[in-house]
Amino acid sequence: MSQPIALQAPVALETLKTLAAGQEVALFGQVYAARDMAHRFLADLIKSGQELPFELEGQIIYYTGPSPAPPGLVIGAAGPTTSGRMDLFTPTLLSKGVRVLVGKGRRSPEVKEALLKHGAVYLAAVGGAGAFYGQKITAAQTLAWPELGPEALLRLTVEAMPAVVINDLAGQDLYESGPAAWRL
Repeated sequence: MSQPIALQAPVALETLKTLAAGQEVALFGQVYAARDMAHRFLADLIKSGQELPFELEGQIIYYTGPSPAPPGLVIGAAGPTTSGRMDLFTPTLLSKGVRVLVGKGRRSPEVKEALLKHGAVYLAAVGGAGAFYGQKITAAQTLAWPELGPEALLRLTVEAMPAVVINDLAGQDLYESGPAAWRL
């Protein structure tokens, strides 16, 4: 088994060109946690030309809504959310330079087209492994919309958070062309 490729934001387009569907990666450093409502709010800010809570260029967005932190921990369980729920807003965020998306499940044809158009990749994290992913987070800070609870926009610091490339810059989709287990 090969060593995972390390990714740290801001991620350069040249780095993403080296990735292929099915390849393992490990995320380090800053990752932004955003789910449905945070995506809606970010897209609305972009469309209205307002200032964003963070610079999108080169960033990694992880679709998660973590549970509260137990005593002595930075965060609770932080497993991936179904990515299709963000598909309506994803092309808008990609147009502003987001480079890496992390979640679970298939993406719409529109998102796959936007990934290629804007030079971004989609990674899968393992569903049902929220406690494991929570242990990969070493810091968490609410950036915007705390009233949304688990849907608030968070800045996470991650250490060796594993994921698999699903959609690469060559247009490959592991869910369509990978081993049978990935095509379920």
